[in-house]
Amino acid sequence: MTAQSVDRARLVQALGRRSIVLVGIMGCGKSTVGKRLAHRLGLEFVDADSEIERAANMTVSEIFAEHGEDYFRSGEERVIARLLREGPQVLATGGGAFMSEATRAAITEQGLSIWLKVDLETAMARVRRRATRPLLQNPDPEMTMRKLLAEREPVYARAAMTVRSRDVPHEAVVDQIVLTLADHLLQDVGGAISKTSNS
Repeated sequence: MTAQSVDRARLVQALGRRSIVLVGIMGCGKSTVGKRLAHRLGLEFVDADSEIERAANMTVSEIFAEHGEDYFRSGEERVIARLLREGPQVLATGGGAFMSEATRAAITEQGLSIWLKVDLETAMARVRRRATRPLLQNPDPEMTMRKLLAEREPVYARAAMTVRSRDVPHEAVVDQIVLTLADHLLQDVGGAISKTSNS
């Protein structure tokens, strides 16, 4: 089966009111891939960080600087919980969002989580292009990223599905997500069983 042969209307129908929620470390491609995935499936794309900035009338960096990370995380939980009630959509979350137990529970109940798994080198090459990452504003951003990956990957691994975000055209990653979703949500006529959310 190819991504092009997947019945997208059937896929969206199987999704129902749930959102496709992209999780993973900064630089894994949640926003860029998410926009293309939403376009492919005819769904709305929503970026949780942008929604947080709109609600606070401040940038993420400003919220971190003025109020600290705990304040930001608390607002993030509330915004994501609200967004999940507005599905179906493709929702890109911030790198730390899935670390919240409350957010993971809300995503499990009202969404389908996909971990975009990326290696350190690819993530660093991407985040270096943007100097606005609050958690990387220090003398050794690579060490910080290494530490964040070590802390977060075991939690990201609890996502319903995992797709590798490689250094390839974004459309290739979108193809892989579509195939993974089809495998998870649809049953072949041949009787292949779609994966359970514990896969």
